[in-house]
Amino acid sequence: MIPLSAFPSINAALNATCALLLLSGVACIRRKKIAAHRACMLGACAVSALFLACYLWYHAHHGSEPYRGTGPIRAVYFAVLLSHTALAAAVPILAGITLARALRADFPRHVRLARWTFPIWLYVSVTGVVVYLMLYHGNPVPAAVPLGSR
Repeated sequence: MIPLSAFPSINAALNATCALLLLSGVACIRRKKIAAHRACMLGACAVSALFLACYLWYHAHHGSEPYRGTGPIRAVYFAVLLSHTALAAAVPILAGITLARALRADFPRHVRLARWTFPIWLYVSVTGVVVYLMLYHGNPVPAAVPLGSR
C-alpha cells in the first residue's frame, strides 16, 4: 500500500508527466506526426485522470495542508494557487470536448478549441508542480529555538 505521505510527491510527478506529454504532443503535431501526437495526448488524458483520482483520494483522507510561508512569498503562493485552482476546474471540460472532437474527426473544431485547451492545461500542470514545491519544499517549518538564545 502507498503511504498517504507519498501522495503529494506522486501528484506532482503526475502533473510534471502531463506537462511533458502535452509539450511532446504539440511538438509531434507540428511535425505532422499524427500517431505520436494522438499517443501523447491520450497519455496526457490518462495521466490527468490518474492525477485527479489520486488528488481526490489524498484530500479525502488527509484534508488540506496549510501554507506556512510568510512575507511577500505568501501572496505569490496564493496568487499561483488561485489561478491554478480556477483554471484546473476548466481542464476536464476543455480536454474532454477537445478529445471528443478529435475522436469524431472534427479536426477544424478540435484545433480551434485545442488552441485554448493546451495553454490552460499546460499552465495547470506546471503550476501544480510549483504549488507542490512551494507548499512542501519552499518553506520548511523553522526549527525550535532554544529558550536561552532568545
